[in-house]
Amino acid sequence: MNVKNLFKRTETYILIALLLFCFLVQACSGQFFTGNNLVDDARALTILAMFALGEMIVMVSGGIDVSFPAIAALSMYLVSTKMYDFHGNIIIFFLAGALLGFIMGALNGFLIGRFHFIPLIVTLGTSSLYTGIMQGVFASHESVLPQTMLDFGNAKLFSVYNPKSKLNSNMPVSFLFLLALIVLVWFLLRHTKLGRGIYAIGGDMNSARRAGFNVFHIQMFIYCFCGALAGFVGVTRACMMLDCDPTNMVGMDMTCIAACVLGGISLSGGSGTITGTLIGVTFLSIMSNSLILIGVSTYWEKVFTGLIIIIGTGISAYQVTRKNSKTVSNALN
Repeated sequence: MNVKNLFKRTETYILIALLLFCFLVQACSGQFFTGNNLVDDARALTILAMFALGEMIVMVSGGIDVSFPAIAALSMYLVSTKMYDFHGNIIIFFLAGALLGFIMGALNGFLIGRFHFIPLIVTLGTSSLYTGIMQGVFASHESVLPQTMLDFGNAKLFSVYNPKSKLNSNMPVSFLFLLALIVLVWFLLRHTKLGRGIYAIGGDMNSARRAGFNVFHIQMFIYCFCGALAGFVGVTRACMMLDCDPTNMVGMDMTCIAACVLGGISLSGGSGTITGTLIGVTFLSIMSNSLILIGVSTYWEKVFTGLIIIIGTGISAYQVTRKNSKTVSNALN
């Protein structure tokens, strides 16, 4: 890829903005590029990035999912409370969370794929449904984790000590999950027919059908995969926090959507990259964690997130209008 094409990509400008922001924080605080702060930033973006990769797949297909925080919370709560006396391998906890998420995601996929309901409306509805089940049926509350999950949450890859601030930061084992997921999603989207189908139905669903893609099966896969991922990430979140708090993922849906839009993913579907998504997530995560270092209220993070979604929606609407105008013009000619 030559330099000219590089500067035609949204990711390039977001990366430049990210680097400028990092140097600004370093200039104001002198602490940004310390080892322990970088570990803290990596730890903070782990959960958000995993959620965002799932959301990216949905958005590339032309949909949108706002139910994954509720799926993650319900899966996390059920695994943490119903398996409290289970002392088996930690893998069983993660598989249980993924299975619960898969079932909840399957409902999204079936309603969207079979009945052609609007994804945003469906996932808003199921988000409320799952939250209601968690709070009404299971009377959710903050609870203690099973010992197996606590042990995993306390495990670390390495530690970094900052002699100036006298702070010690641990890199969690869960960070490896993010690295594995990046490889998995990259392979799925770049090297499988299913991945090509995801981009195809996001670009033009009717054309994708004519090209031989089974749209219903692809949509079922997308929402089942994202549901399973949400359940898995919910358990991961509990392990990292060393606590089961059903409310600590509220609002992550908007942050993930904003990160995807910031990374160049069109809200109308058909385009987007893992690189852009990760840059967008990193930018928002670092901004959230670093505003206090430069003396800015963290409330401005919500303002920035809202503006990204509004501007991204406007750009996507403009792109769709422009595409439709070209189609009509070509038809008339």
